[in-house]
Amino acid sequence: MPKSYLSEERKRNLSQNALYAAESAAADDAGDEQAAWEWLALAEVPAPALLAAKRMNGADWIRAKGLRTETAEKAYGKDWLDREV
Repeated sequence: MPKSYLSEERKRNLSQNALYAAESAAADDAGDEQAAWEWLALAEVPAPALLAAKRMNGADWIRAKGLRTETAEKAYGKDWLDREV
């Protein structure tokens, strides 16, 4: 697991996915870009956010960041990264 920046108290009431997002934001706030991306790569990112990231940064960027794409695959099809959506 990436380095944690959240207190145990803050972690206590978060869902798993919210925890990953909050840890990513906290790592980013602390200037730890690597941990921020590692935490985000664990999170389930909403399909529209992944599609926006693809349009802004490209499919290879999503792959390089290691982002989970299950939500987008479900919404747009398994090959969504390799075709125009």
